[in-house]
Amino acid sequence: MTETRRHTPERKCIVTGEVRPKAELLRFVVGPDGAIVPDPGEELPGRGIWCVPSRDVLEKARQRHFARAARQAVRVPDDLAAQVAARLHKRCLDRIGLAMRAGQARAGFTKVREVLERGDACVLVQARDAAVDGVERLRRLGRAARPDLALVGLFDSDDLGTALGRGPTVHVAVLDGGHADRLLRDCRRLVGFVPEADEAWMDTPTNRTAERDDERR
Repeated sequence: MTETRRHTPERKCIVTGEVRPKAELLRFVVGPDGAIVPDPGEELPGRGIWCVPSRDVLEKARQRHFARAARQAVRVPDDLAAQVAARLHKRCLDRIGLAMRAGQARAGFTKVREVLERGDACVLVQARDAAVDGVERLRRLGRAARPDLALVGLFDSDDLGTALGRGPTVHVAVLDGGHADRLLRDCRRLVGFVPEADEAWMDTPTNRTAERDDERR
C-alpha cells in the first residue's frame, strides 16, 4: 500500500513575501464597507490577505500593502493591531475553556502537577502574575517528564479564571488533542502582538502541533 503524504496548505505574506503554512500567518479580508478586517478563524467570506503575525509587519502592511493585495481602495483601521490582539486573546481563552469542558485540561497546582508527572500534558499555561517559585517548580517537573512541553504565559490569573468559570487561576495543563493543537496555533500568533512590557512568555520546543492542526483543516 502506498503511503499518502498529507499536504500542508501554505500562503504568502503580502509584506515579507515569505511562504509559510497557514498556521503561521494571519488572514484578513475586506469588509463590506471597504475596511480591513482580521479573520484569525479563517471563516469570513472574501479573498484572504495573509500577513506574518507581528505588530511590525502589520504596520508595514497598513502603508500600502493591503490595498495592493486587495486590488482596490481599502480603509485600514488605526487600531487594527489592537483588534488582532483582542481577537486572538479571546480565541485562546475560549479554547482553554473548551478544553476544560471537554475533559482535556486540568487547573490548580495539585491537579496540574499530577498530569505533568505522568507526561499527559502537552501545554502548560501559567498566569503572568503567578509567583515565580510555583511557576518554576511546575516547569521543571513538566519538562523532566516531557521535554517538548509547551510553556505559555500570555494571560493573567483573572483571565484564566474567567475562561474556566472560576476564581483567579494560575496553572492550567492542556492534554494532548485537538484543543491543545489549536490553542498553540493561536498563542503563537498572539505572541507577536503582546507588548514586551507585559512580561509575557512562550516557549514551544517544536511546531509539530501547529503542523498537525493545519493538516486537519
